[in-house]
Amino acid sequence: MNTPAIPLPRPRLTSRSGWAERLPHFINLAKPRVMALALFTAFVGLMIAPIRLEPLPAFIAILAIAAGAGAAGALNMWYDADIDAVMARTAMRPIPRGKVSKAEALVFGLVLGAIAVTALALATNLAAAALLACTILFYVVVYTAWLKRATQQNIVIGGAAGALPPVIGWVAATGQTGPEPLALFLIIFLWTPPHFWALALNRTDDYARAGVPMPPVVAGRAATTRQILIYTGLLVSRFGAALGTRACRRDLWRDCRDLRRGFPLARTSATSLQKHFWGRNAPYAVKDHRNPLISQQMRPPSERTKGVSH
Repeated sequence: MNTPAIPLPRPRLTSRSGWAERLPHFINLAKPRVMALALFTAFVGLMIAPIRLEPLPAFIAILAIAAGAGAAGALNMWYDADIDAVMARTAMRPIPRGKVSKAEALVFGLVLGAIAVTALALATNLAAAALLACTILFYVVVYTAWLKRATQQNIVIGGAAGALPPVIGWVAATGQTGPEPLALFLIIFLWTPPHFWALALNRTDDYARAGVPMPPVVAGRAATTRQILIYTGLLVSRFGAALGTRACRRDLWRDCRDLRRGFPLARTSATSLQKHFWGRNAPYAVKDHRNPLISQQMRPPSERTKGVSH
């Protein structure tokens, strides 16, 4: 008796090439250029902190802060998918192009944010992790979901989220905040509005079509230009006043000196910065009484032997 053969379905394996093709779209979903800016500013906050982290926790902290910025970017694209589709500047983003679904973007952003906050908590401290979580929530809920479509001052208030990475870096090292990271916060906070308003001047039709009340749409180009000049002048004056103080210039020179000694690749930049502020004559008169050897090295070569007994 012949039994008819029953065809069995072939097992279908997940195509690796399919995942490889979609990976760049998820990377774009995280806004890598914004991540790079967050990574850099967080690194600055971490490096100027008075307490030095071990290399591995510091590396994890920087990656976690960058990942948190990526999570905020992904959740921003998830919420703004409707207006991204009608703006020429954002129409090629992954969700409007159909490369990533809104559900996938939401899950990706939530998972990436949870991983970032958890990693930062485990590598450093809970204060830094809580600040990172609040930054993500502020950007997604306060700026993206509320202010962006409600007021022309959206980026003025919402820009606080983008200015917090150096504070998070400082808190990751010290467990608390201080005036130094708040000064960095203020610099980025004042820089953000004119940066975005200049972009909006060239994309006025885009924002008008999407219904986003940016200043060029609501107040016009002339008023927006005045606001850009005001914020730029305020930023330059405040930053210049800080660098104009003798103590700040002295500390900056010392940082440049240490940078040149410790990081050979950065010698050119540090030397240029020193010459920009002090010309060829660095402040050799500054003495470190706690360490006579350092004080001796800071003097010009012709004066290093003066006052030294033989």
